[in-house]
Amino acid sequence: MELRSETPTDAPTRARVARSILENGASTAAQLADRLGLTPAAVRRHLDQLVAEGSVDSAQQRVRGARGRGRPARVFSLTPAGRDHFDQAYDDLAAQALRYLAETGGDEAVMAFARRRVAFVERDHARLMATEPDRDPAEALAQVLTDGGYAAGVRDLPIGHQLCQQHCPVAHVAHEFPQLCEAETEAISHVLGRHVQRLATIAHGDGVCTTSIPDLPARPGSPRTRTAFTP
Repeated sequence: MELRSETPTDAPTRARVARSILENGASTAAQLADRLGLTPAAVRRHLDQLVAEGSVDSAQQRVRGARGRGRPARVFSLTPAGRDHFDQAYDDLAAQALRYLAETGGDEAVMAFARRRVAFVERDHARLMATEPDRDPAEALAQVLTDGGYAAGVRDLPIGHQLCQQHCPVAHVAHEFPQLCEAETEAISHVLGRHVQRLATIAHGDGVCTTSIPDLPARPGSPRTRTAFTP
């Protein structure tokens, strides 16, 4: 097969494809084409290159319910190597600094640093809710985290929400220092005023960080707890 020569626009476009996967999670070629305003053929060409260089891998898309005719679409997701291209260039330096902090100040000093690092979550969430008081707090949290480089979104569940973070700018360091994840989970809990549960983290090899956010129990007499009466 004859390989097409690279054009000056190929590398930036390929970076757009990779960033779209980073920000939106596993995607099909058709979804990427629609999102980026490209043809499916052009997207597949860039995906082939990203797969070849080890930045992206693919798997068959899971289909719920009856499957239609034709082969299932393939979904593409970033590999750990692919994530390395996004703002993780100083991982080694950060890890060395935290090792020194742990040696000189102990685990408590590392945790104090981790809490200070995510202080922006509570600060920025409070500011956002002050300007948009009718906004859903979980949606506002996702916006704050996205602005902080986490590419976050919220899914509605029957018993609450699920916070999904497609990217973690400190994933490699957090693998060695879980206090970074613990402080982040604490901040999410404080912001929303309830206990939350971390289900998966990129730092421990999962494809996305997910946090379960249960609904607060409704107050007695509120519309959610009031029993309907039919005469």
